[in-house]
Amino acid sequence: MADTTTRPLRVAVIGAGPAGIYAADMLTKSEPVKNGELEVSIDLFDRYPTPFGLIRYGVAPDHPRIKGIITALRAILGRGDIRFFGNVEFGRDLTLADFGAHYDAVIFATGAVYDAPLNIPGNDLEGVHGAAEFVAWYDGHPDFPRTWPLEAKEVAVIGNGNVALDVARVLSKHADDMLVTEIPGNVYQGLKASPVTDVHIFGRRGPAQVKFTPLELRELAKSRDVDIVVYDEDFDYDEGSEQAIAENNQVKVMVKTLEKWRADDAPQTASRRLHLHFLQSPREVLGEDGRVTGLRMERTRLNGDGSVSGTGEYVDYPVQAVYHAVGYLGSRLPELPFDDGRGVIPNAEGRVLAENGTVLHGLYATGWIKRGPVGLIGATKSDALETVTHLLEDRPVLPGATRPDPGAVNEVLEARGVEYTTWEGWLALDEYEQGLGQSSHDAEGNPRERVKVVEREEMVSVSREGVPEPVSSPV
Repeated sequence: MADTTTRPLRVAVIGAGPAGIYAADMLTKSEPVKNGELEVSIDLFDRYPTPFGLIRYGVAPDHPRIKGIITALRAILGRGDIRFFGNVEFGRDLTLADFGAHYDAVIFATGAVYDAPLNIPGNDLEGVHGAAEFVAWYDGHPDFPRTWPLEAKEVAVIGNGNVALDVARVLSKHADDMLVTEIPGNVYQGLKASPVTDVHIFGRRGPAQVKFTPLELRELAKSRDVDIVVYDEDFDYDEGSEQAIAENNQVKVMVKTLEKWRADDAPQTASRRLHLHFLQSPREVLGEDGRVTGLRMERTRLNGDGSVSGTGEYVDYPVQAVYHAVGYLGSRLPELPFDDGRGVIPNAEGRVLAENGTVLHGLYATGWIKRGPVGLIGATKSDALETVTHLLEDRPVLPGATRPDPGAVNEVLEARGVEYTTWEGWLALDEYEQGLGQSSHDAEGNPRERVKVVEREEMVSVSREGVPEPVSSPV
């Protein structure tokens, strides 16, 4: 058992995104710590060289308000009471046994970065893409290719959540208008060459059942030279819809926005169009010679309670690419139990469970790897609180570290040749990326705030060795 009466409680958090950082922060602010009953020593690990996870690699770059969450996360890590180890992969650089030797408890907050499958005929055709992979490309994820096949004039996006809107907005937006963001040079060049004219977003249910947020929806209308197109036949409200509009202010606002676009009879003259379709469900991706040529949708009808049923009426849309944003899926971690169907680590309110349902003392989960890819970023706070509360309750039964000295982990990583990065290294990379922005310019000739570095080797080099001089222009 862990003896935390004579030394700090040692906790490792695997995953330095919002879920992991919130969990670490809540542990430092827990009642036992505030009351002086407990000292904690927390190390935060991530397989990326940088912190912030989903905020850096899963949020569209033209969403500065959401990116602003980094400010709060940065303040937490900047306090200095939580150590950051980047470029360290669980199961490769450090095993479960390693963590057991150096920590009393381990919290897994690895999130969900891969796409849930699109299970319809034709899903293997060239031109079918998962939204998560596209997001990883335009966000400069180090583990994804630098190029993306932007060759389609007409594109379908399947899904009625914020990720679908992000994908559709980035696809339809002019590349020069993205230069005010931190997009890497390769992403700008790829979007600049895109021949796209029409992007179609498809939702299975009606306007009152969309999973967007009002801010994301209104953002669509702010794109320059892009018309919003909606269709009268896609608007229907059953009793369940009317109830949702009356009881949920967010739904009311979104329906009002959609109806405003529906009533707008101003001439549409933009060079690009963003089409919003409702009450249509995907049935088959159509193809020829192995490539996408269209998408077959079945019209649906509302059942009275907000759910829908198929009508047997089909509509074919000529598109040359299909992006599916039907959800994310967590990934199995080495040596840990895993629920492949849900894409989560089996757990009881954050306590990791073995295959036979017994609690694995000292192992915990939080965030999407705990509950699945549902809820906005803010929801991870309450999730982390539940997990941390149980961890502290379990102090008497924690196995206990055999090498609790904080410096022992550094020694192991260095002995294995792991080029790990630190918080100080992130500050150096942050400075470097801002310098790249100052040496580049947006469409109006103004210096950019930042340009994101993509290559893992460059991120590690800057983080470990400092900012090279001079900074060169990336675009």
